[in-house]
Amino acid sequence: MNFHQKKIDKKKKMATELKDLTKRSEDYSKWYNELVVKAELAEQADVRGCMVIRPYGYAIWEKMQRVLDDMFKETGVQNAYFPLLIPKSFLSKEAEHVEGFAKECAVVTHYRLKTNDTHDGVVVDPAAKLEEELIIRPTSETIIWNTYKNWIKSYRDLPILCNQWCNVMRWEMRTRLFLRTSEFLWQEGHTAHATREEAEERAKQMLKVYAKFAEEYMAVPVIQGVKSETERFAGALDTYTIEAMMQDGKALQSGTSHFLGQNFGKAFDVQFLNKDNKVEYAWATSWGVSTRLMGALIMTHSDDNGLVLPPKLAPLQVVIIPIGKGDQMAMLDEKAEAILKNLKAMGISVKYDNADNKRPGFKFADYELKGVPVRVVLGARDLEKGLVEVMRRDTLEKENVAIEGIEDYIKNLLNDIQQNIYQKAIKFRDAHIYECDNYDEFKERIKEGGFFLCHWDGTEETEAKIKEDTQATIRCVPFMFEQTEGTDMVSGKPAKARVLIARAY
Repeated sequence: MNFHQKKIDKKKKMATELKDLTKRSEDYSKWYNELVVKAELAEQADVRGCMVIRPYGYAIWEKMQRVLDDMFKETGVQNAYFPLLIPKSFLSKEAEHVEGFAKECAVVTHYRLKTNDTHDGVVVDPAAKLEEELIIRPTSETIIWNTYKNWIKSYRDLPILCNQWCNVMRWEMRTRLFLRTSEFLWQEGHTAHATREEAEERAKQMLKVYAKFAEEYMAVPVIQGVKSETERFAGALDTYTIEAMMQDGKALQSGTSHFLGQNFGKAFDVQFLNKDNKVEYAWATSWGVSTRLMGALIMTHSDDNGLVLPPKLAPLQVVIIPIGKGDQMAMLDEKAEAILKNLKAMGISVKYDNADNKRPGFKFADYELKGVPVRVVLGARDLEKGLVEVMRRDTLEKENVAIEGIEDYIKNLLNDIQQNIYQKAIKFRDAHIYECDNYDEFKERIKEGGFFLCHWDGTEETEAKIKEDTQATIRCVPFMFEQTEGTDMVSGKPAKARVLIARAY
């Protein structure tokens, strides 16, 4: 075997290894973990429980940010920034809130290091102990409402509609990239209002924003609903949620919006003069989505060949790959540049990959793995016939298309891909939603995954038993299904509504 043949065989092997993913049907969890790393989205950091988001993964997150940020601002929200460190005493002011986060808090106790006695490292300086410990924010309600106290004096100062993009820290014992890490990126909105009605309306409004983003941009169908009392955010009167179904039938909470009542207004003494010149506590909401959405995106659409990305969020929507040699390349480059220019003018992100250090087979495998929605192959022989090969990532279907008007074809194809993967996801979800009123049947069927609509008597005891027996939880009281009275499948007691129950990430 000559050197050239060995080089070709090595390239083929690299292309095969690139996509050598564990199949979803064999081990869904392993498939997910491998895909996140192989597609260069993220990797484990050397800091326990934390991750490094690689440029390709961060580019997807940036697109999410950009869209969501615009959607928030359309509702009147403004961005701000609040400190990373929160005095411990702030968390003590709202009892339910501190109880909910106490076990997850990372605590700063000292403010200085010093060289050790052997001068080969550093130690914490015991003389630099803080008078009051500082908590790395697990969420920012406390420090924000301590700030709002200085901003709010009259009903004329309301509403305050703030959002911040930041990182938070919640100490996790068992982590998984994007889905559950100790440090993660998110946005957290915090609003203050003059009336209960206005605050409740804002909380519901932001849930609808999240649902619209998930369905129209992520192509992820979601079920909107309200959480049970035990599943509420710590310190909330109501928590609204969007729940998405992953391909293994598990639920993923993909966004929450909380009506906080006057709990934080009272805890931080945020009072104002209302229109009747009477003193009243401000009403509050908070709402957030995080890099967990990356996990939802991956697990809803991707397949055994790698990522499948919705075009609206794909960092690279189209890749053009030439196949030719020698004098043919100049002609291919010229054709590619013309297509490139026209697609960019349409607002489509596109790359012409004419690098000669990777064979076309390797490039095909790489871009399939990374979920680029459309691949265009410029072959010298096809171009002589006025044709190019176009492959769509969602179905892997290839078609020879006339190069004349190829840009409009691609634009329409991207729209079709966006709709197709949404329809595929919603068809899968709807086929795995079941009504169930028999507990023995439920305990067997929940092992296979899926969303179950079951009557619930409203008690914490029943909720706890379901979780203990099956590891499934009440995800929400869903808004989209007609509610009927019935009998709780566990207790046999009367029930006023069906709840959505599933195993979840």
